Amino acid sequence: MEILLPPDLSGKRSPLPPASRSLTIIGANGAGKTRFSLYMAEGLGEKAFRLSALKAIYATGEPKEEPGTVDGIYVKARQSPSFLTNTASTTFDRLTALLLNEEIASLVEYKMAQTKVAAGRRDAAIAPTTKLDEVIARWQEIFPSNQVLRQGGRLLFARDGQDDRYSQVRLSDGEKAVLYYFGALLYAPRNAVVFVDSPEMFLHPSLQQKTWDSLEAMRPDCRFVYTTHDLDFTATRQRDLLLWVRGYDTAGEGWDYTILPRGAGISDEVYMAIIGSRNPVLFIEGDASHSIDAKLYPLVFKDFTVKSLGSCDKVIESTRAFNDQRSLHHLESRGIVDRDRRDEGEVAYLRSKNIFVPEVAEIENILMLEEVVRTVAAFNGRDEDKVFRSVKKSIMSMFSHDLRAQAMLHTRHRTKRLMERRVDGKFNNINAFEQHLAGLAGELNPRGVYEQLCREFSRLLAEENYAGILKVYNQKSMLPGSNVSQLCGLNGSKDSYVGCIISILRRDTPASRRIRRAITACFGLDPDND
Repeated sequence: MEILLPPDLSGKRSPLPPASRSLTIIGANGAGKTRFSLYMAEGLGEKAFRLSALKAIYATGEPKEEPGTVDGIYVKARQSPSFLTNTASTTFDRLTALLLNEEIASLVEYKMAQTKVAAGRRDAAIAPTTKLDEVIARWQEIFPSNQVLRQGGRLLFARDGQDDRYSQVRLSDGEKAVLYYFGALLYAPRNAVVFVDSPEMFLHPSLQQKTWDSLEAMRPDCRFVYTTHDLDFTATRQRDLLLWVRGYDTAGEGWDYTILPRGAGISDEVYMAIIGSRNPVLFIEGDASHSIDAKLYPLVFKDFTVKSLGSCDKVIESTRAFNDQRSLHHLESRGIVDRDRRDEGEVAYLRSKNIFVPEVAEIENILMLEEVVRTVAAFNGRDEDKVFRSVKKSIMSMFSHDLRAQAMLHTRHRTKRLMERRVDGKFNNINAFEQHLAGLAGELNPRGVYEQLCREFSRLLAEENYAGILKVYNQKSMLPGSNVSQLCGLNGSKDSYVGCIISILRRDTPASRRIRRAITACFGLDPDND
């Protein structure tokens, strides 16, 4: 089957070399990569099959009968007698329902065959190998310490050496993504062209090559088209074609693109274009595949190229080192770290070093900003005033319960920082060092700090200062504890609330702009010039 590439700037359409098993489309954000791949897919009709882990895991709503998608297959399956229910709210849920439906139907057929064998009307029946069997086997090759169990028509998961069994809701986004890819790919038509949007999404760099090598091996009849700006993923696909999209000409309806020489690697020109030669770099905490930071900040700080580094210390050090070498790459860098329990002096110091620090304690608190809660509520057709009042009441109740524990944690942090500053001084001899430390215990005054913090926190409660509480309250269970997801009309899980925010921010709408303004303002930035 001949696959034509979209028109170039001259209007010419070239065929994709038939020997190419996969094509990786790269380019900077906004270059037109997604539009390029959609154009290709539309030209292939029923032979195109589309995969997106982000949409599968987070996008909610009624499934649409779109050709070449899992949702389209699910809708058709519901039109025939089956064991499918109407409770699946995401594409990921609908996929697992399809796999279990096929499993149950195969077992029923096998049982009927066994009955005929017993009656002497046919030869011995062979137990079927189902799609679910293959998915589980391949998924466990990627996650060998995980177990998959079938129980009562649903899937349960466990880890080696642990008795706890849990549903798919508790899987990490990376585990869900791999399960989705293996399962969905089995439903692709014979000899399909599989279009994968952001194949690196949710996958740790160490898993990307193994996962996609296994997926391609599972469907040798298919060809794959990947769309990405992630160079770590690109490095795993260099045995096949690499296509660089520089831009899109709206007037001429053509793309400026180049097929790069096979095995040539990424040139400096391409590298700089993709990481954003005109965009500063934003280093953030968290894991690139799993953390809320990695999902949220690229959609908020759209003028930055965002890079996850893991720890706070790495963000601070990398920002400093990157800016020290500006003469080499001509790029500015910034960092983002959680406020945690830092005092105003620490925050001011970090900001002077190009580190953004929010006016809330941590990333989860950003999602609990009043304007964010109100926007999500209104987006889902709920009364935003009523929702926020309930959320505020819950947060204040949680903070009241945790007040002394939070004051103690802040006291420990301030004591530790003061001790570090005192010990880090320069001294010529041990006598001078001893003298310097002699009055340390009295200077620390942990009880005085603790009691002062208790008074400050009590004042925040008395004044019903919601923003002030978010600034000092480190509590990972804030989202589920506040019941914000269910109040906003979602399924009650933390993931659904986060997913709704991500889904809103991916569009350019009044709701997305409202959330973006609230978050940028939280960092002390001008919301109109973010």
